[in-house]
Amino acid sequence: MTRRFWVFLEQKNGVLHPVAGELLGVTRRLASEIQDELDRDNEQAVVEGILAGHNVTHLAKEAIQLGADFVYTVNDPNLQHYLNRPYTETMVTLVRKYDPEVFLIGATTMGRDLAGSVATSLETGLTADCTRLDMGPTRRSPRKKLNATRPAFGGNVIATIICENHRPQMATVRPRVFETPEVNPDAAGEIIEEHVSITPEMMAAEVVEILTNENGPVNLEYADVIVTGGKGLGKPEGFSLLQELADELGGVVGASRACVDGGWISYDHQVGQTGKTVRPKLYIAAGVSGAIQHKVGMQDSDFIVAINSDPDAPIFEVATVGLIGDLYQVIPAMISTLRARKGEQA
Repeated sequence: MTRRFWVFLEQKNGVLHPVAGELLGVTRRLASEIQDELDRDNEQAVVEGILAGHNVTHLAKEAIQLGADFVYTVNDPNLQHYLNRPYTETMVTLVRKYDPEVFLIGATTMGRDLAGSVATSLETGLTADCTRLDMGPTRRSPRKKLNATRPAFGGNVIATIICENHRPQMATVRPRVFETPEVNPDAAGEIIEEHVSITPEMMAAEVVEILTNENGPVNLEYADVIVTGGKGLGKPEGFSLLQELADELGGVVGASRACVDGGWISYDHQVGQTGKTVRPKLYIAAGVSGAIQHKVGMQDSDFIVAINSDPDAPIFEVATVGLIGDLYQVIPAMISTLRARKGEQA
């Protein structure tokens, strides 16, 4: 018997979304966590990617190099742009054919829309915006089930949810929560072409034009440099100073929940348990106290600089470098130094 662990391989314009690789990596771990059951019952677990679109077969090879054993591809002109109904019908048809045990989808704008529709159509459970996944025992089943953990009640509670009685066990997973596995150019896998009938009735909408808003929501999850402000800024105008530093470093501005709740900056800048999970190369936390809800969203950054006037601030526990002082003195000095170095190099 084969126990299938599925990942929806989100793509746009022929480019695989980074969350697809992250999910392939964690799915491989989940499959390994039931190895004792596989040995006992003479079964095997496979990691499989589901890829829908138009002329996207080349992405299947990329998914195999990231850890997929099999990739099911559905190439159809009607799937070139994401529309809920045809994509939902495609996923539901394949699930009913292959009966996967676990089905993971990235908690992106597309993934959230798709996952809810698929789970509803299949009458199964769905845990949204997960920040941790494990395969563990339950009181009702001799077999391990997906333990999907997510923040609840505004981040005040961490809930682990188990789908005991229905398949597949579905979850959406926040981008950047899990690491992307290394690409293995020699990886072996199989690409299986599938066909799903997309009828005219399913095409209730048509994509006429795609408009890109260059001033749209900030892309925190995949930024290499993030300069984050907390309540220690003292005033919303402090974010203008952080933006100056971020611009010098080629980065973006983040914020703690307290600043967002206070109306100082929009939610798309929020880092933390109830915001975005990030893994930049450089994370600068200015005036951020470092509550656990914030730290879980940024503690895997490569290099963390914390600036705070309180030497006992929890943020220093995860900082690579800690600067105790007034951020309104430290940050202007950093900006001046950066500009001076750029002038020397010009």
